[in-house]
Amino acid sequence: MLTWLLVALGGAAGAACRFGITWLVEVRSRPTPWGTFVANLAGSFLLGLLGGLGAALPGWVAALLGIGFCGALTTWSTFAHESVRLARTGPGGAARALLIIAATLALGLGAAALGWLLGERL
Repeated sequence: MLTWLLVALGGAAGAACRFGITWLVEVRSRPTPWGTFVANLAGSFLLGLLGGLGAALPGWVAALLGIGFCGALTTWSTFAHESVRLARTGPGGAARALLIIAATLALGLGAAALGWLLGERL
């Protein structure tokens, strides 16, 4: 029961954090979904860091931060929806969508790997 509560609390905090990031970043960046991009990179780095720390963390931290917080901070569905919406914005929209898709995948994997390496060294 405690694990469910930790995941829920972490998820609530992660979702609120993602909303705040999106609000702060996208006020200036319409129609490109930079807020989701930033949130996904931050979440990838943090989850990589937690993975790199591995057994050094108690299980409840993984539930709270890994599953709950990072799970809600990062979002595949919003990323997919915003990429399709961006592709439909008119001339150049498809190219911008492909660019942000490629950047999210490449930089997200890089952020996770960097976080993991850092976590292993801590």
